[in-house]
Amino acid sequence: MPGFSNEERMDKVTNTFLFTSESVSQGHPDKVADRISDAVLDAVLRVAPGSFVACETLVTTNSVILAGEVRYVPTSGAVDYEGIARRTVAAIGYDRPELDFAAETFVFQDHIHLQSDDINMGVVEGGAGDQGMMFGYATDETPEYMPASISYAHAITRRLAEVRHSGELPWLRPDGKAQVTVRYENDRPTEITAVVLSAQHDPDVEDLQGRLERGVIRPVLPADLYDPSSVRLHINPTGRFVTGGPHGDTGLTGRKIIVDTYGGFGGHGGGAFSGKDPSKVDRSASYAARWVAKNLVAAGYARRLQVQLAYAIGVSEPVSIMVDAFGTGRRSEAELVAAIREVFDLTPNGIIGALKLRQPIFERTASGGHFGRTPEEDGGFSWERLDRVDALKGHFGD
Repeated sequence: MPGFSNEERMDKVTNTFLFTSESVSQGHPDKVADRISDAVLDAVLRVAPGSFVACETLVTTNSVILAGEVRYVPTSGAVDYEGIARRTVAAIGYDRPELDFAAETFVFQDHIHLQSDDINMGVVEGGAGDQGMMFGYATDETPEYMPASISYAHAITRRLAEVRHSGELPWLRPDGKAQVTVRYENDRPTEITAVVLSAQHDPDVEDLQGRLERGVIRPVLPADLYDPSSVRLHINPTGRFVTGGPHGDTGLTGRKIIVDTYGGFGGHGGGAFSGKDPSKVDRSASYAARWVAKNLVAAGYARRLQVQLAYAIGVSEPVSIMVDAFGTGRRSEAELVAAIREVFDLTPNGIIGALKLRQPIFERTASGGHFGRTPEEDGGFSWERLDRVDALKGHFGD
């Protein structure tokens, strides 16, 4: 193999590569914005389940700004947008004025207005709320059918929130992010080679790096993949992370779309999720594509698989369905598409009904990723259910 080093030749033979994924904490500025937007969506759905919502949030130094479109007829009271924002910020942990962004003191602006008639006439009859293409992905490399790198990165940021809220590490502040690098050989994870963790903290914390490694990283990473003696650790690599959150960096709804999905594996259609009601196929069809992909992998028809769905605004049926099994499929991709069409109703109304997406469940999705959490976690995410495995097997006569 001319032109390649010995190491590169070995990589070509064994299909060895490193892959890195990122997760961010619930106090990261962009996730603060996502959670406020989804809290607004949930509040509107509680008073009017058939509502149409597209809520965007901007957070910065001691300020929260809402904008977007809402159309609803309340059946059980009005929606207090400012109260929702303050409750959400407090729940995350921004409750101290010295953080320069606090629930009781931030300046609030509301620029939400009525959804346009042009958009509304396309969705009231069950059409898609916008055009676009959406992707779902699943792999059998982890029990949750997610790529290992994003699963472990999310595990670290979840643990970061747990030890902060419980008081186990009371000097932690809400902002933070993690990266995990995994070595793959022949498409299977074999080793965690690097971990990056940046965690906001109070000033003058002793042994911060050691306490984060022992209290946050080591408890959540699998011992067969994580070797403390060989892994490269970068914990607060600048040496100090006191100023953070919306005071340290502006946050916007929808800026963490790869964190929200598969950590860089698979594709992403470009549309964000948070703040959008399920008539917006950016959200609902992405959930449906994950549901389809996960059930196909769980049924044994591929080791890893990606599904693409595409829609036109105001049109109910998808304009295309595509499957890529990356060479791991037990059936042809055309056969898998035919099975999807038979087993799943992928119209917006079909998705909303099957996955029960008119319920106020969305604030829980705003941190820790929208995928890979079992149906039992956080009250259950319906798109993680393996409820179509038997129907898929029945389609193929297995």
